[in-house]
Amino acid sequence: MEMFIESIKGLWLSSGLVHITIQQVIMIIISSILIYLAIGKNFEPLLLLPIAFGMLAANLPLGGLDKTPVYEFVNGQLNTKEPGGLFYYLYRGVEWDIYPPLIFLGVGAMTDFGPLLANPSSILMGFGAQFGVFFTFVCALILGFTPQAASAIGIIGGADGPTAIFLTSKLAPQYLGPIAVAAYSYMALVPLIQPPIMKLLTTKKERTVRMGQLRQVSKVEKVIFPVMVTIVVCLLLPSITPLLSMLMLGNLFRESGVVGRLSDTAQNALINIITIFLGVTVGATAKAEIFLKPQTLMIIALGMVAFAISTASGVLIGKLMYKFSGGKVNPLIGSAGVSAVPMAARVSQVVGQKEDPGNFLLMHAMGPNVAGVIGTAVAAGVLLSLFG
Repeated sequence: MEMFIESIKGLWLSSGLVHITIQQVIMIIISSILIYLAIGKNFEPLLLLPIAFGMLAANLPLGGLDKTPVYEFVNGQLNTKEPGGLFYYLYRGVEWDIYPPLIFLGVGAMTDFGPLLANPSSILMGFGAQFGVFFTFVCALILGFTPQAASAIGIIGGADGPTAIFLTSKLAPQYLGPIAVAAYSYMALVPLIQPPIMKLLTTKKERTVRMGQLRQVSKVEKVIFPVMVTIVVCLLLPSITPLLSMLMLGNLFRESGVVGRLSDTAQNALINIITIFLGVTVGATAKAEIFLKPQTLMIIALGMVAFAISTASGVLIGKLMYKFSGGKVNPLIGSAGVSAVPMAARVSQVVGQKEDPGNFLLMHAMGPNVAGVIGTAVAAGVLLSLFG
């Protein structure tokens, strides 16, 4: 009987229930809320769900998922004495810049750059929307963050999760969890955050502008574009080559018409696998001792500022184009200048159709949206070149 009691006592003392802290309980609650938002509210579930579950698993004590391997020398050779945890090895894909570029390969394969080529002036809205990145960078500096951390926080305004992860892992890896969660949360909340800003900055007359049909873009243009963008941008900003080159390679797969199997793999199997690895790994970085700090709340608040300013600046550039074009450009498409493809473009369409059900802005909004993907990558390259 005494042996039985000792066994039960040993089992109890080895359980996570004995070692769990109040901070870990809070993180479990937060992760559960994110799981609910992903499943119940359909907020960017493809990434929010694995991120939330990674956060949940990483905050359960004694799980050993992020355990560092132990090595030893035996006869002059380095051998593994104890293997590391699953998340330890999966995180190498973030640390070694593998996951974000592969995500961009899939994004490129899924994205039609035709609307941008049909209306090159829409690049002004995509690049103009990056004002929120640099505005928030300055705000973060004023609040006492280092230039490296401020750069990582500011890039949240681009609403581009892989770029935020890529830049943060290089400049401020200690903030990867909060920044990744903030970036993807605001991407998921695009339909809630953007419309009030769009309506505040535009008049009913501007919102009801019907734009003319886009010209047909030739296959030659679509094939040349990714090649030229890769050459020009990567020569100017070599630090962003891993992201931008993979984005353009994916698009070249799509537009070339000769590698259908590769394009299909990049759009589906590959990006789905990497999304799981990236989401779970990033979520696992949001451990209680890192996440539950006053700086985390500041990062989340600054991320909201960055995203709101980016949306507003895109719309304001759209208003300028409305004036200079004699009323031919609907300013609502400027909000799609953030990099959340294609969700931001859909929001422009939805807001426009609430004013005029017969107005179709989606393809026009895809121009700034695609330009925003490139613009955010360029902004990250600039920050990385300056402070990396």
